[in-house]
Amino acid sequence: MDILMRFSLNGPTGRKRPLWIGIGLAIAILATTGGCGAIKKDKMAVTLQAATHGYQSALRWGYYESAYAFVDPKQREDKPMPPDLTGLHLTGYDVVQPPSIKKDEDTATQIVRIEYLYESKQVVKSLTDRQLWQWDADKKTWWLISGLPKFK
Repeated sequence: MDILMRFSLNGPTGRKRPLWIGIGLAIAILATTGGCGAIKKDKMAVTLQAATHGYQSALRWGYYESAYAFVDPKQREDKPMPPDLTGLHLTGYDVVQPPSIKKDEDTATQIVRIEYLYESKQVVKSLTDRQLWQWDADKKTWWLISGLPKFK
């Protein structure tokens, strides 16, 4: 604070500066550092939107391996991709509850209603998928920790 006061009162030539310049500088510094949390949350929200949209597109178009790539890598190590996706076609994917980041946490929840059928059966079924997403601060990405939906 001592440096800030010297800067605000004495310019580089030794002339006195108005006190309001120092106050303005202090407010600018506080506003910048205080806004970092909001900027981080905004970036997380944009990244979450991109992840959920990419996941939705992969499922809708039948790119199940791409959809599986959104699942947390720790979970993918233990389990191979589910084999029961052969012949699966999604006929609907409706977001019931858009993704929302829980306050002061790095998790988010989205609820979707999925309609699907298997080519071999030609019977439309539906399920509600409660997706739980986890923020990875190191990789700056979201991972689906609830896994792929259980298509039966």
